[in-house]
Amino acid sequence: MFDRPAEVVIEAFACDLPNAYLASMASADPKPCWINLEYLTAESWANGCHGMASPHPSLPLVKYFFFPGFSGAGGGLLREKNLLDERDRSLLQTGGSSEFEISLFCYDTAPIGGLIDALAKMSKPVTCHVPPGKPLAAVSNYLGGAGPWQCGNALIRPIPFMPMDDYDRLLWRCDVNFVRGEDSFVRAQWAGKPFVWQIYFQDEDAHLIKLEAFLERYCAGMNKNLAAMVREMFLAWNTGSNVESAWLNFMANYADIARYSRHWAETQASQPDLASALVKFCAAKV
Repeated sequence: MFDRPAEVVIEAFACDLPNAYLASMASADPKPCWINLEYLTAESWANGCHGMASPHPSLPLVKYFFFPGFSGAGGGLLREKNLLDERDRSLLQTGGSSEFEISLFCYDTAPIGGLIDALAKMSKPVTCHVPPGKPLAAVSNYLGGAGPWQCGNALIRPIPFMPMDDYDRLLWRCDVNFVRGEDSFVRAQWAGKPFVWQIYFQDEDAHLIKLEAFLERYCAGMNKNLAAMVREMFLAWNTGSNVESAWLNFMANYADIARYSRHWAETQASQPDLASALVKFCAAKV
């Protein structure tokens, strides 16, 4: 129940507002600032739609589209105040690890077999942390049993569910982070470590268009050869082709990718964060 609509109303995840609430918004004076918070994409059209007004077809209301994004033309990325400073303090306190660590957060459609086979052949010990749910199900389906598993030089280790703050610390600590969807994708970028993104599958390979749009933006600051290696790994992980060879090339360029990942995080952090940008946008309309 509600006695009056809020000054700012935000729709997210493509959810519609109840008709009764819309009617209350329409009768309010002044009208609320109505935001449609859209999904994160690097596609160029999103910048053109960011902030666009959409009048309601029958009510005296206007909805504004607000797109998160990777450039100053969009709404920015979610980032807590002092997040990167906290990351750096945490890494100084914990120190470095002698082993190579990987976090593996993926959908069960990921080409797990190719990655595990590649990890088993690494020249130095590696520990791969696998959370429960679809990631662990995919690993268990390939290796059998409940783990942990020793595969050549790779220890594949199940880990429990953890609070978001602890997951951040895992991303900060690991040398490579496999992430998926949107939330872990953004958190991995703030970690400033090399990452590989599995985008959510869509019919007719529509997701690959979104993946290409991100890679075009993400790799723009790399030299040609490094960009090719990063693109090869991302595409292999999302299509299931040549994962082992792509991983070997990715690791052969690890030092350069690590330096660039840190630079990318700093570049994104120089832009307004999503919450601050949203507050500023709404403040001008209420």
